[in-house]
Amino acid sequence: MDTTDFDWNRTLREQLEWHWNHHLRPRFKGLTDDEYFWSPVPGAWNVWPRGHSTAPVQAGTGAFTIDYGFPEPVPSPFTTIAWRLGHVIVGVLAARTASHFGGPPASYESWEYAGTAAAALDQLDTQVEAWLAGVRGLSEAQLRTPVGEKEPYPEAPMADLVQHIHRELIHHLSEVCLLRDLYLHTHSAAESTKGTNR
Repeated sequence: MDTTDFDWNRTLREQLEWHWNHHLRPRFKGLTDDEYFWSPVPGAWNVWPRGHSTAPVQAGTGAFTIDYGFPEPVPSPFTTIAWRLGHVIVGVLAARTASHFGGPPASYESWEYAGTAAAALDQLDTQVEAWLAGVRGLSEAQLRTPVGEKEPYPEAPMADLVQHIHRELIHHLSEVCLLRDLYLHTHSAAESTKGTNR
């Protein structure tokens, strides 16, 4: 293969785009508010109406806050679909788009978290599009440029950050898919049990 003509930008984008378009985004169709907030275990970190959380840190500027703790408890709390989407939208995508592609400032503390599944998916779509637009604009030289002090590993090239963000998205959004499966089968089993007890 002649690597001088190889489109590294396209290859990096396709790492995410294929999963997003063919696996992840289609699996979120029909996500309900009940699923969005549902927790299969007590004490899970979630997104809550302001004032209803008991977490050590309740971040956010709007009507809803997201749970956090510093330092993070050990073991780490279980997290709901709402929490995982909030983490991906803000910490993985919006903050990086702000740092590297001129997007608006974004942090866990300043974000207005979605109070419905539909609003969260709108935020997710917007942030994925913004991130991919930023990546699409990177030249090969820019992909080789160190990310700088905005990241924990400042000497790493931008290409490494792109791969890291894509792995984070595939990882966390696959967890959301799994939670949807768990919700479906838990509630289907509960409905089936109701039917046999009549």
